[in-house]
Amino acid sequence: MMIYPTMEIQNGRCVTLEKGRLDEPQIWHVDPVETAKGFAAAGAEWMHLTDFSAIEGDYSNEELVTDIIRGAGIPVQLGGGIRSREQVEHWIDKGAGRIVIGTLAARDPHLVRELAEHHPDQIVLAVDIWQGQVMTDGWRKSGAFTPEAYLEAFEGAPFAGIIITDIDSDVADTEAQMGLMSHLASTVKLPVIANGVVRNADDISRLKYIQNISGAMVGRALFRKTLSVEDALAVAQPEPEPVAEFQ
Repeated sequence: MMIYPTMEIQNGRCVTLEKGRLDEPQIWHVDPVETAKGFAAAGAEWMHLTDFSAIEGDYSNEELVTDIIRGAGIPVQLGGGIRSREQVEHWIDKGAGRIVIGTLAARDPHLVRELAEHHPDQIVLAVDIWQGQVMTDGWRKSGAFTPEAYLEAFEGAPFAGIIITDIDSDVADTEAQMGLMSHLASTVKLPVIANGVVRNADDISRLKYIQNISGAMVGRALFRKTLSVEDALAVAQPEPEPVAEFQ
């Protein structure tokens, strides 16, 4: 299972959010570019970057995002406020390894299918879920879709993967979160990346045994130091196959 160390930025700073509340960020006083390099140095093969400012229509982080893409040393999966063909192609040209699309998929599904076909292995569908509904516009609007119906609508689209986010990730019911991931992953053929459910190494251990979960995004736990990139990668490794002994 792939581990995606995850960085979220707002107004030039690394942040994490509680349940998607953009107006109440937890600010981390670290250098974003150096932190991205640290992910690579720890052995990560990919990283994920979300620009929360861009979600609100503020593109002042563009230079920083470009510096992270160019300086990280590993491919960057980029999301946040990318809501047009031009923006998708702009960031691919800038070197982003993958582009994550959420709101645009709800608004113009035909365009997003077309983008996935034109950019093989570079377009990722984001499915953000709050209380059983798919959310759009930076988790602020309900799209009036159930996640099952939403995923079914995109069946056959050649996405590189699907990120499923449990926005209500602060609830104590871990069983419900894992159940949600397992259920939705079973409904699609594309690889699923779980987001919003990793707090510690045990959560990674459980995710890697869920069929069709190909990766996990790990953000807040890294910044809170309840989990390191090295430990996350170690836990995510497949168990060695038993080897028969011959006499």
